[in-house]
Amino acid sequence: MKRRLFLLSGLALAGCGSNPALYLVEPPAPAKAVRIAVSSIEVKDTTLPAYAEASEIAYESEDGSIRTVTDTLWADDPTRAFTSSLVSHLSRATTARVAAEPWPLETWPQAELTVRVDKMLARANGNFQLSGQFALSSPDGVISDRMRSFDIQVPLNGEGSAAIANATGRAIAGLGAEIIAAL
Repeated sequence: MKRRLFLLSGLALAGCGSNPALYLVEPPAPAKAVRIAVSSIEVKDTTLPAYAEASEIAYESEDGSIRTVTDTLWADDPTRAFTSSLVSHLSRATTARVAAEPWPLETWPQAELTVRVDKMLARANGNFQLSGQFALSSPDGVISDRMRSFDIQVPLNGEGSAAIANATGRAIAGLGAEIIAAL
């Protein structure tokens, strides 16, 4: 309980400056690239809940309300950052060519990935939660269409916005692992 209150008070104090701190979302590097059933994947723009689309970093307070840290911002548009981070992780974790929409190559991708996030939040219980649904489709029929729900929880290692940014990256890597397993 004291740790959570300290985390939340640290988040509140982080907003007391005039020069906002900016935080990147960076998934950890995968151990090695694995071969998957498709050679190319187009990642559609991710859908995020309204509080996660905001530039401010959100967290859940003890009373269950969602608050934002003032003067602490994401370094990039959250939707773009999430999609780019997922593309980067899938590119490094698989042998497939992976790109965000619009597909930049002349030959069409073998698979399309759509991610819809329902929750993306530093929870008051000390975990970061990333949940929602992803769908894989293949215009060529290389893989059958697949839809899966996900609910990824990673611990907030540390306190404040840096811990939230780090946990966000680890959660995106966890989502990448679930997507790879579905291929």
